[in-house]
Amino acid sequence: MPVPPPAAPRRRPVLPDVVVSLAGAAFLLAGVAGVLPGPAAAALAVAGGFALACVRLAWLAGPGPQQPGPQQALAFRCHAGETTDTALAHGATTTGRRARRAALSRRVAAILDSAVLVAGLTVAVLPLSDAAHRLPVALAGLCLTGALHVTALLRLPGRSRLSGPELVRRTVDVLALGVSLVFAGWMLLPGGPVPAVAGVVAAGGAVVLAVLAVAAVAERRRRPGAARCHAGAALTLGGLTLLVVLLAYGAPDRALPLVAAPLVAGALLTAAGARRTSGGERPGRDVAPAAWPRLTAPAGIAALAAGIHLGTAGEFSTAAMALGLAVIPPIMMGELLAAADQRRRVQRLAAREAWLRRRLGPDARAAEPVPLTRAELVRAMAERSGGALLVVDLHGVGGAVPEGPVLTEAARRLRAGSGTHDLVARLGDTEYAVLTDAGPVLAYALGLRLLAALAEPYPRPGGVARLGVSVGLAETGGGDPEDVLRQADLARRAVQLGRDRVEWYDAYLEEQLVRRLDLERELPGAVARGELDLVYQPVVALADRMPVGTEALLRWRSPALGTVLPAELLPVAADLDLTGEIGRWVLDRACRQLAAWSEGGRELWMAVNVTPRELAAPDFVARTATALAAYDVVPERLVVEVAEPVVGGELSTVVARLAGLRSIGVRIALDDFRAEHASLAQLRRLPIDLLKVGPHLVGPGGDGQRPLIDVVANLADRLGVELVVEELESEGQVAGARRAGCRYGQGFALARPATAERVEAWFEEYPSTAR
Repeated sequence: MPVPPPAAPRRRPVLPDVVVSLAGAAFLLAGVAGVLPGPAAAALAVAGGFALACVRLAWLAGPGPQQPGPQQALAFRCHAGETTDTALAHGATTTGRRARRAALSRRVAAILDSAVLVAGLTVAVLPLSDAAHRLPVALAGLCLTGALHVTALLRLPGRSRLSGPELVRRTVDVLALGVSLVFAGWMLLPGGPVPAVAGVVAAGGAVVLAVLAVAAVAERRRRPGAARCHAGAALTLGGLTLLVVLLAYGAPDRALPLVAAPLVAGALLTAAGARRTSGGERPGRDVAPAAWPRLTAPAGIAALAAGIHLGTAGEFSTAAMALGLAVIPPIMMGELLAAADQRRRVQRLAAREAWLRRRLGPDARAAEPVPLTRAELVRAMAERSGGALLVVDLHGVGGAVPEGPVLTEAARRLRAGSGTHDLVARLGDTEYAVLTDAGPVLAYALGLRLLAALAEPYPRPGGVARLGVSVGLAETGGGDPEDVLRQADLARRAVQLGRDRVEWYDAYLEEQLVRRLDLERELPGAVARGELDLVYQPVVALADRMPVGTEALLRWRSPALGTVLPAELLPVAADLDLTGEIGRWVLDRACRQLAAWSEGGRELWMAVNVTPRELAAPDFVARTATALAAYDVVPERLVVEVAEPVVGGELSTVVARLAGLRSIGVRIALDDFRAEHASLAQLRRLPIDLLKVGPHLVGPGGDGQRPLIDVVANLADRLGVELVVEELESEGQVAGARRAGCRYGQGFALARPATAERVEAWFEEYPSTAR
């Protein structure tokens, strides 16, 4: 039985963030408008956000959730394809690594919690301090908060040492952005003498902001949690820097609430980043350089500041012009370094592909694509900045294992169907991968071509073989190679949701697959644990609304998953070969309930839905007779329902089983009747007593013709079959069904599904239910 990986932590609710943000905005506006004193408004505006962030960080700093035990980790790794010995060794190493990473994450969260707390207290004490002491308090808070943030950011898990070229590129980016921020601060400061504290703090803050902003952008793909922590620190320190500058210039009190917005945003973003980091961010090389706007960001900041200054002051000083011109050299250096990086990347990719072509040889397109391995595929993905990855899985039809010659031919078709510059790798015995530079539309088209080619029959001695094919796609741009492989493989595993398809990875698909694994894990043993239940929906006579029968509807009351409906439950049961066990339970419980109601003098029928797999079982008729006899139920009171869409594929078997049921007195209902030409033609062959149709047949006919229900009603009358209109949800539909001459109805407008006790109480409202 598949064992799913440990569940990801639930997303934190967004509502608290929205509430504290709205409250903070209200206090900020009140302070700016002069309704509240400025220091008090600033303290109140940041209080909620900082309290929420501190609580979250304190929770992360405490003992974390229990890690998966050795047995669970071993089971998951064995399910993923590893041998037991390998899984044990890998599991021991992974467990120790997780423990160390969890301890480090808790320490970092504790430091970040202290930083956020200090920043919040700095603003909170403003209303309690006189004007002479506010600047020293703010300055001390800025220094201590900055020291705590730096300490925490340097200890974030997954931090890797920068190479020489990366360090040079990062330094140039910081220099360009830092100079532009210093220039912007110079332009935006009020005219006249600049207080020494304001000048030093503004310049130093600009440099720190540049370092944090560049780090946040550089880490946003490889370590998104760390990137949020850097961005949160930048906003928090930026807000405190603004507070110090305002106090140094002696700004009016109503200006102080302006620092609330960056401070609250920084605190919440820091908490979100720490939470993401605590989930475990795997260190590794950045797949592609982050798209940092080296030219537009510094130039845009400088131009905007210059425009504002020109509009207010009207002229530039010599020092201002020199500082503005100083922005240009680091910007140009950054662009030159980016161009050099791109040239080296293209050269490495060309050399790598040329080496692979030589290794595969001149006849590589006709050979089995095995000389490219998983490790080589990962390296090739690391060299490409865009495109898509296709994971192709081959499986024998009917559960058969594909044979060697068939797999060789499949590999040849895979190579022949791929593009000239596409790389093909073999991931397992029946699993391949194709790396392409094509965009999403062309990559999907490639998946469809490969699906069609691989699904064609394979000639072999004595006949032909067929393969089932599942193709999963994931975009490679900006993602870690191992993550992209995992995403494409998850999309490939959508075979569980429907075979022979091409599927793109997305978060919703992953949720579906995790849900599927949860169902597969919990469903075995559900019958023995007493988790299955039946609810009953009455069927009534439309003429007088008297109940004549009920339909038994299956529910799975899972303690772990909640209530699961048949539409989700039955496909999983079929794949796990549990349909027979569940079907026997349903039949037994329905017959027992029918016997209990019959003892009270109610002559009702009980309809039970039966799947094609149950009906195909050779002992189905005998088992049904045994259940009836066990509870002394009159056979005519049991109605076996089979869905019309599934009858066509197994018509001969269905007809034989239904005839066997009628021979012992059980009545038959054909559900979901579609009233198409083929359905009307095969209706004569089926031994049925009740025909269930949807409310869409009751509507008025087009072009003056009679409603389709009249045609079906006439045919049913000639065949001696009673009509039941189901899914009636309005009184108008009920009236239309009655006008059409339908005898029975079922739906929410008449009675909703309910437990046996509630249905029995509903029966008590009627003087007699004999029908």
